[in-house]
Amino acid sequence: MTGYAPTGATAAPLDAPYYNAPFGAAVARFWQKYATFSGRASRSEYWWWYLVAFVVNGVFNVLSYTLGGYGIQMDQTYAPPSAGAIVIFSIWGLWALATIIPTLALLARRLHDGNFSAGWIFIGLVPFFGGIVLLVMTLLPPNPAGQRFDR
Repeated sequence: MTGYAPTGATAAPLDAPYYNAPFGAAVARFWQKYATFSGRASRSEYWWWYLVAFVVNGVFNVLSYTLGGYGIQMDQTYAPPSAGAIVIFSIWGLWALATIIPTLALLARRLHDGNFSAGWIFIGLVPFFGGIVLLVMTLLPPNPAGQRFDR
């Protein structure tokens, strides 16, 4: 497979998928290919990034909760978020804005690796069913016919 780099070998070029990408390489490639919707991304590139995003969002969630950002008190009344929670929400929002385009680009490249058009991203807008379809598509192995999406 093009783009495969066994352990100890040099990384695949940026215009090829990096199969069995280690954690650090996958995260670095995510940022290096910030808005690249063409080409392909391996499963390891895709899922390593989603692990990072899950952990970062979890940390923001826990921080905002502990700083009183959810506004529900013990007596079930509403309280405005604390100043610390507002700061966390602001940083979280900036993180979301900084990662939305590259995350969509990575999803498009992952779909290309399975020989699917990036237009399939829009099925994610269908409640419940769309997310399951995208999950299955991202779990599928690479399809050699996906090379048609390479430049």
